[in-house]
Amino acid sequence: MDYEGRICRSPMEKSSYMLPVTVGCPYNGCHFCNLFRDLHYRELPFSQIEEELRRVQNAGGKPKKIFLGDGCAFSLKTEQLLKILNLIHQYFPECDIINSDATVTSIRMKTDEELRALSENGYKHLYIGIESGLQDVLSFMHKEHDVVEAEREIARIKNAGMIYDAHIMSGVAGKERGIENAEALAAFLNRTKPEFVVNFSMFISSDTPLYQDIVKGSFQPATELENLKEDRRVVELLATDGTELFYDSFHDCIRKRVWGTLAKDREKMLKQLDKWIEEFEKKESIYATDFSYKNCPAQTMFDLENIV
Repeated sequence: MDYEGRICRSPMEKSSYMLPVTVGCPYNGCHFCNLFRDLHYRELPFSQIEEELRRVQNAGGKPKKIFLGDGCAFSLKTEQLLKILNLIHQYFPECDIINSDATVTSIRMKTDEELRALSENGYKHLYIGIESGLQDVLSFMHKEHDVVEAEREIARIKNAGMIYDAHIMSGVAGKERGIENAEALAAFLNRTKPEFVVNFSMFISSDTPLYQDIVKGSFQPATELENLKEDRRVVELLATDGTELFYDSFHDCIRKRVWGTLAKDREKMLKQLDKWIEEFEKKESIYATDFSYKNCPAQTMFDLENIV
């Protein structure tokens, strides 16, 4: 596969065949994100997409699940997406699940009829970066949506027969606001009812606008201990209503991860988080940054203060 940029997809898609249909992100404006800042967004030509499908078919591949890349394939016009879906079914008739990342804006641009057509042609899971349940945080981080818009557009895709999966981010609200954000997020998720929730503890990269906010003093980052406590509060408050809500949370820079289905694993997950919280309460404050090193370091407050 010819792939430009860094591969980025939900952990639930690790076994999917990834089919590039765009390069980069059409928005590329979130304050905290550097995944696509070095890429010029463009839509791949239909001939290139077909060539890739033919290559996989000739290699004997028979994927039953396909993830459309890159940053937000759902932003393509419905006519283009339906053409791609039709091509996938021609090459791989056994494929019955086609997923991708999406934004609230990319959903808003499609009519109810278009959403139903995509769903009926195999488009199933949409991974949406909710990030925060607090409106001022969404605005500060330059997200393209507000809380009300997100709830409305999620209801539309669910009515069309699609499945919504939420990406959230511990630490996105900054210092001493983790519990407040956790409670707002849990309330939002309990209203919108995703099937999967993936929580990425926020990593602060020096090549993002958020770094400049830290330099200017307009944003104070949360510690990884705060992020663990925020994570715990989300796990504690998420309602399952008897469903198998799957939760997967990453704290990569301190090498901690907790996951499970909340209907049966909640207590085990809370105990694990309590153990880590107790561990990090005894340590110096740690921040997840790339300010000095390249391998996802755990930075101390001393390092952070001496960057600027």
